[in-house]
Amino acid sequence: MATRTAKTTPKTTPKPAAKARPAPRRRAKAEPPALARPLTGEELMRLVQLAKGSTSIELKLSVPLGSQRATIKSIGLDPVEAQPRQAFFFDTPELALNRAGVVVRARRIQGGRADTVIKLRPVDPATVDPEQRRSGAFKIEVDVMPGGFVCSASLKGVCGGQEVLDAAGGSLPLSKIFSKEQRAYFREHAPAGISLDQLVVLGPTFLLRSKHQPKNFARPIVVELWLYPDGARILEVSTKCLPEEALQTGAEFKAWLAERGIALGAQQETKTKAALDFFGARLREVQAA
Repeated sequence: MATRTAKTTPKTTPKPAAKARPAPRRRAKAEPPALARPLTGEELMRLVQLAKGSTSIELKLSVPLGSQRATIKSIGLDPVEAQPRQAFFFDTPELALNRAGVVVRARRIQGGRADTVIKLRPVDPATVDPEQRRSGAFKIEVDVMPGGFVCSASLKGVCGGQEVLDAAGGSLPLSKIFSKEQRAYFREHAPAGISLDQLVVLGPTFLLRSKHQPKNFARPIVVELWLYPDGARILEVSTKCLPEEALQTGAEFKAWLAERGIALGAQQETKTKAALDFFGARLREVQAA
């Protein structure tokens, strides 16, 4: 980054040039492009390959802030029926896990329930251990958004909502809310020297989730509204299908969205990245102060 040299006069000793700021971190390969665009032929071939090795496909679309109210109305969704949740992410202050493609999350669900996940992305299904695939808690999924896609592998677990609060508050070691299988999975894929109990909490992010069955669409639609502490909001509309149904479901989903005036070419945002960026930056500011 270019730096400005302080103005000097013959009688004044020039000030040393300011140190150049470090270059911004390179975006993770897992992130889809910011702006929607048609996939190239090569990308479509890669998507087909990933789908063959996955267990499910999730088609999703994030809706711009100015269109969110109209989108909820056009879908016919009743906000009162939405289920409140809290999402807690865990990483180092420098987001070392995120840079390595590892996501650690716990989620509190209305009614005292909670779940946990250790997720890797991007992954190549062809490289996944066949023994790992046999686990009922393990899945490989391809997330498809306008202009991009990413394949992830995740290992899920369950715990209690109070356990998540205790872990986030520091009265319970974080490792205690993850299963033995999840802890082993984390050790295998996390950067060397980083343990679950060393991670800091990033969150929580409050969200509302609603599962809706439209009258004129064959599959359930999931709508999530993520509310961030700075007032930002991400509204995501999604549906799932089997890998062999991806092309047909994608065309039907696209047509269904278009009929409701929901734009497919808008800038796309990811919920996890937004949460990590916000809470990570806030944590670093607190530490610096």
